[in-house]
Amino acid sequence: MASFFASKTALLPKLFLALCLLQMASATRRLAELVQDQSPPMKYHNGPLLSGKISVNLIWYGRFKPSQRTIVSDFVASLSSDPSLAQAPPSVSQWWKTVDKYYHLSSSKRRTPSLTLSLGKQVLDESYSLGRSLTSKHLVELASRGEQRNAVNVVLTSSDVAVEGFCMSRCGSHDSAVSSVKVNGRSSRFAYIWVGNSETQCPGQCAWPFHQPQYGPQSPPLVAPNGDVGVDGMVINLAGLLAGTATNPFSNGYYQGEAGASLEAASACTGIYGNGAYPGYAGNLLVEEATGASYNAHGVNRRKYLVPALYDPSTSSCSTLV
Repeated sequence: MASFFASKTALLPKLFLALCLLQMASATRRLAELVQDQSPPMKYHNGPLLSGKISVNLIWYGRFKPSQRTIVSDFVASLSSDPSLAQAPPSVSQWWKTVDKYYHLSSSKRRTPSLTLSLGKQVLDESYSLGRSLTSKHLVELASRGEQRNAVNVVLTSSDVAVEGFCMSRCGSHDSAVSSVKVNGRSSRFAYIWVGNSETQCPGQCAWPFHQPQYGPQSPPLVAPNGDVGVDGMVINLAGLLAGTATNPFSNGYYQGEAGASLEAASACTGIYGNGAYPGYAGNLLVEEATGASYNAHGVNRRKYLVPALYDPSTSSCSTLV
């Protein structure tokens, strides 16, 4: 009897441990379900998307080297799927094809022509005509200097220009403004983007992973593919904002969450650049053997770029090139 009692007593800790593990597993599943429930789908809000042939005009505010302007203009040219603009795989134009999926989905609800982007005109303001401290109104004024019909005007500010909210809450932004050009006698709106060069102001926030992160897990910075931390960082932000502008140009297209605090095609996948990414780690990327530079996309003129993951609405997941 004592032997039976002893063996039964010895089983109690094991049973208790098994019960605890079962409860922990159940709690983990509930937590995972809760987290999953808190991640809303990319919802279409029935507004127009950018469509047709759209020119991307670059408005350079402040002083940029010609080599810096070429890095960005080559990136914009790389978005085109024109076969004459040869790009080795994986390519920037291949990355942009994820955006096309939004158009296929929206066309089931309303007829939306596809989007074709091309490099438009470039405007230089090296005299800092509006000063070196800009407000959001200044950005609209600068954006208005580009063509306002069938165009997206991109304002790029140099590293010595302070912009309202820059580094505090944003590395760039996209919005729309009333156009001075009327369509069929009616006022219309045009889409614009602003991106700042964070090289000297907040590279740890706006040029990561090419600079040590300002917050969170610390890891060594990656080598920028074009040798310019600030401008290669600008390309990352411009890429994400172009995807957001195409799919949500007037704040009533595709986005997650509430208007005004929404996540778009790229911002829904922040910090992800390759497979295996996690906070503080950009993912498994391609590395240039000669320079050690990290990238995930080829562009025109043998350029290499790092582009952010995009939310794929057909799979409800973040899609990367590598």
